[in-house]
Amino acid sequence: MDLANFVGVTVLPEYFQSESINGVLDHLERKAAATAVTTSPYVMEPGDSRTGYREPPVDAGAGKVRLLDRPLWGKRELWARTAPSFGPNLRLYRGLRYQPPMPDGLTAEQGPMVERFIQTARSRGLKVYLQVQAAIPPGYRVQFGEPELDDRPRLPDGSVPERRLSANGSLASPHIREYTHALIQDLCRQYPDIHGIRVDWPEYPPYLLDSIFLDFGRHARREAAVLGFDFDRIRRAAAELYRRLHGGLNDSVLTACAQAGSPGQALRRLASDSAGLVEWVHFKASMVESLHEGFRKTMDEAGAGHLELWSNAFPPPWNTLSGMDYRRVGRYSTAISVKLYTMHWPMMLRFYGDQLRQANPGISGSLLARALVRLFDISDDPAPDRLEDLYYPSPGERHPAGAEAQHRKIVQAQHDAGETPVYALAHGYGPAGDFRNRLETAMAASRHGCWINRYGYLNDEKLEIIGMVARRS
Repeated sequence: MDLANFVGVTVLPEYFQSESINGVLDHLERKAAATAVTTSPYVMEPGDSRTGYREPPVDAGAGKVRLLDRPLWGKRELWARTAPSFGPNLRLYRGLRYQPPMPDGLTAEQGPMVERFIQTARSRGLKVYLQVQAAIPPGYRVQFGEPELDDRPRLPDGSVPERRLSANGSLASPHIREYTHALIQDLCRQYPDIHGIRVDWPEYPPYLLDSIFLDFGRHARREAAVLGFDFDRIRRAAAELYRRLHGGLNDSVLTACAQAGSPGQALRRLASDSAGLVEWVHFKASMVESLHEGFRKTMDEAGAGHLELWSNAFPPPWNTLSGMDYRRVGRYSTAISVKLYTMHWPMMLRFYGDQLRQANPGISGSLLARALVRLFDISDDPAPDRLEDLYYPSPGERHPAGAEAQHRKIVQAQHDAGETPVYALAHGYGPAGDFRNRLETAMAASRHGCWINRYGYLNDEKLEIIGMVARRS
């Protein structure tokens, strides 16, 4: 793989449907100096709130302030419906719990555009990838899917979290794995001209506090036995820590946690069985590694051993909580894209903080805010004095994430990944000046290159910023 001056942009199909294939590619090449693109195997059309999904997504309500920078069919927010861009090979899915959506009139009319986009981009010398969801059947896009109740990840007490941002199923579910393997085989054969597959959320996305305490369902118990872990000990250790966080915190404990240096060290200070927690972290990492091993094996068996496998990943220290051990995943992934989705970081800390303060009404909100910002290392400046100052920024607000903190995360990820290339994955959301600063940070931190998510947040000014920064880098 040629790693020099790599600049990739995620372009979901609705944009080349709306702007035309050559219109999008002209923008990406002439303005952004892009060398790679990612798209997904679906097509879209405007819908309504009853039958469709909001674009852009609302991120559990916190992201409802988001608007598109590039109007989609003339709108900066809309409701839309989707259909697959291809007719699935049903033989691959025979007997599986999850089945692919069937092609419809939208597929027949617009679906061939995805293949034309791939071929046209390749003819221009761009590398082309398809992005799918790792554990949300049907896997075409993050918002469009829902695992059955039996396949949802569970808390240590066996319950399903009441609130979720990610619809990821259990990574240990054989039903989800079998479906995703069938999908990957299908795509490798349907779209042989791609350079590779990118998998999103191949981990346990730690957006909410409860999301960190997954997965303790029956599928995870079976996987623990296969991998050689003491599931009952792990579950007891996690349950005890969960109870401590929900009623056992005070300001002196928060102060000690803030001085620990990392979330993992802080949690071990709170646990009576710290060795059980360490085993839990290793178990999560083993599940995530096993997931990637299955993806790579599936591609190889489908005759697509030449195709690249890329993993999108949370940055340090969240990756420890999500199960994403970069070095172990790197045994199977060609490269890892580490997300600098800086608008999410204060939102996530606010989610954690609100739940902890509600469960421990005597603790200081100011101390809690400072502890969270320090432990997750999102700022170069003094932490805010109130939890209320941690929130999802509006389209015109700079992201409250320090440049040095972002740089540290990418450098740490590359160190942990060893020989596997780590690419910074920057996000286009936010004002142009702030986007430029974050992009410069991302490109300086990663010696291999940068992905930008996603075209819908990149107006012409931002596309030109990408080109200027890329050419200078």
